[in-house]
Amino acid sequence: MSSVASELRDQPKTWTKGEYLVSTDSSLIPIATLNAWYAREELYWTKPLPELAMRETLQNSLCFGLYHKSSPNQNQPENDDSLEFVGFARCITDYTTFLFLTDVFVLPSLQGLGLGTWLITCVQEVVKSMPYLRRSMLLTGDWKRSVPFYKKIMDMELMVCNPPVEGKEAVGFAVMQRKSFGAPGFVGEP
Repeated sequence: MSSVASELRDQPKTWTKGEYLVSTDSSLIPIATLNAWYAREELYWTKPLPELAMRETLQNSLCFGLYHKSSPNQNQPENDDSLEFVGFARCITDYTTFLFLTDVFVLPSLQGLGLGTWLITCVQEVVKSMPYLRRSMLLTGDWKRSVPFYKKIMDMELMVCNPPVEGKEAVGFAVMQRKSFGAPGFVGEP
């Protein structure tokens, strides 16, 4: 019996919906295009990476590429030329107990067509296939759109992080971070 990890690594998954395809085959992702997206204002949480660093990032992540197919009857990705890269989601995971969703993006010209919902539904299908998963997480600064969206599509909940108040213990999980060189706007020592 093969594990979810080996299945996802050895046999990329694909989903099709009309003229669009989602694939976990990271070799289909055009690095130059993804880096151009990372430079966009809409992706405020990231910035471009050197090509080698981006390639390693993709190889070490579970990636979901969203593509427009030049041939609507095409169910499997034949080659990079037949697919237009139009959206992306990346999961940092050990494929067993933990998954962190990040870098979700659909081209603005295609937003509002349900493609982002479909992309994240594909991610959630994989999340649900992990029988020993303890937790999936994400961070978002978009309280108005993203928080209700991920609650609805992925059944995400806000983690209540109440710091200790005088005379009382802290309540809930503490979600912590330390920014470093790769964070947009980072100033300081590593």
